[in-house]
Amino acid sequence: MTAEQLLSFLVIGVMMVFFIWDRFRYDIVACSALMLAIAVGVVPFDNAFDGFSDDIVIIVGSALIVSAGVARSGIVDAAIQRFLPDLQSVRAQLALLVVTVTVLSAFIKNIGALAIMIPVAFQFARRSKVQPSVFLMPMAFGSLIGGLMTQVGTSPNVVVSRMREQLTGESFSMFDFTPVGASLALVGAGFLLFAYRLVPERKSQQVAMHNAIEITDYTAEAVATSGSPAIGKPVSNLVKIGDGGAVVIAIFRRGTHLAPLPDVVIEPDDILLLEGGPAALDRIVSQAKLKIARDRLPPTGGDKGRAEIEAIEAVIASGSPLIGMSAERLALFNNHNINLLAVSRQGERLKQRLGSIRLQAGDIVVLQGAREELPPFLQDFGCLPLAQREILLGTIRRGTLPLVVLALAMGTTAVGLLPVQIAFFAAALAMVIFRVIPLRDVYRAVDGPILVMLAALIPVSDSLRTTGGSDLIAGWLSSIAVGLPPAGALTLMLVAAMAVTPFLNNAATVLVMAPIATSFAAALDYRPDAFLMAVAIGAGSDFLTPIGHQCNTLVMGPGGYRFSDYPRLGLPLSIVMILVAVPMLMWVWPLR
Repeated sequence: MTAEQLLSFLVIGVMMVFFIWDRFRYDIVACSALMLAIAVGVVPFDNAFDGFSDDIVIIVGSALIVSAGVARSGIVDAAIQRFLPDLQSVRAQLALLVVTVTVLSAFIKNIGALAIMIPVAFQFARRSKVQPSVFLMPMAFGSLIGGLMTQVGTSPNVVVSRMREQLTGESFSMFDFTPVGASLALVGAGFLLFAYRLVPERKSQQVAMHNAIEITDYTAEAVATSGSPAIGKPVSNLVKIGDGGAVVIAIFRRGTHLAPLPDVVIEPDDILLLEGGPAALDRIVSQAKLKIARDRLPPTGGDKGRAEIEAIEAVIASGSPLIGMSAERLALFNNHNINLLAVSRQGERLKQRLGSIRLQAGDIVVLQGAREELPPFLQDFGCLPLAQREILLGTIRRGTLPLVVLALAMGTTAVGLLPVQIAFFAAALAMVIFRVIPLRDVYRAVDGPILVMLAALIPVSDSLRTTGGSDLIAGWLSSIAVGLPPAGALTLMLVAAMAVTPFLNNAATVLVMAPIATSFAAALDYRPDAFLMAVAIGAGSDFLTPIGHQCNTLVMGPGGYRFSDYPRLGLPLSIVMILVAVPMLMWVWPLR
């Protein structure tokens, strides 16, 4: 072992210790490891920041934006309400998520399948009052397992097929992976449905901040116009859309105040007074196609400014000129281009029309206006903005457009028209161009610490290859495998690929391990197919870290996971995969 190889192993070993210790945030650990690797000479100066242009960073960042666009569209909420209105059990919800992601990942890029379903996981988490972390890691692992079923499901399968063609003259076909892969998917998905409790519930920073300032008793006003699907249906049907998070507290019909009994049928131009949390109110307004704020939009200076309309929560401070005034008396919209969307008053249910409520000190209001006009209004009228969180109530939606953009991205990658990084970057850009996500929210959707961690780790991990450390590992494996029985040798190849892939990335693992597997099989007079398949399965089954595959990285921030959470579920899952894969490989791909 050379000095450079020893130093590379040492840097990676120290980094892993700090990751598991979890005393410092993961991006700080990764950047420190990069600086240490540069200091000891295993990462050249010229290659120190190559990770920031790596495809994996682009894919993860773009997928986060695309997923946020799908979530903002409201179409996921509508689909769940229409097709799965009564799915309340956490295990049933998890089964739907894991099975869907696993099956989709067999035919489309697994990160695309995962991006589609992440907003569904958040919706289920809200419905079941659990943390999204309950769903996200099992979904990420399900996407990895599903990718094992076909040649196009994951990069290692594509690479190992090309390697087999180079080494033996014949490539694997599309469904050569299916018998073993489907068995692993069936057993693995079943295991996840029962073992998901091994991962502790974590709160992401975003969810924790949302809960810290959660307000559940806003009063808002909406109108049932002629195009609303709520017309002709009872109030109980409208309330059901909010999943219990909002209620109708009054109905105003042609100047008459009606009690909102569950069987009262909604008619055109009914004015509905709603009470609940912002998310539930938004679901009711968007899915029932109600008109809020009397259909008034602040002037925006043309199409360019429309994306700059936003809603903000603020507290009316003591001494505010708004105290004792109502929105109608102030002519809030006519004089200030500001819409009052909702009001919350602690300990009191407000039953008046929104515009006639006399505001008091301590009231919390949701105001909508042009972004540049809101700050001076808040300052002039003594309102203190709350910590910023996403308020979708009253925002413009783009319907099915986000799903169309995502489908085009996945379709172009599936047929080989575009590489995945180009397709997803284009999809993320389309989300911005078509105003699915306002410009101000784009960088909020991208999880900066995750991307920095990935970018810093790529050169550190690559030092194993550049210093010859990966070749050294390969030599050790070959010397050990010579004395093992067939099943033992096959197991060693599978375990080695699983262990190496977090540091080499899955495609590089196949490039390093496939020639070793082939030459080892030839030395023992075995057919190479089972060993090549073992390398592909091991390289595509990184369940131990958040850094070996972009799907694991994608859920780390939204799930609030720690580095040490992954092996809690990933290690037993890896053992299950090994126990199933080895006998299946020997049966489907005989060694002699």
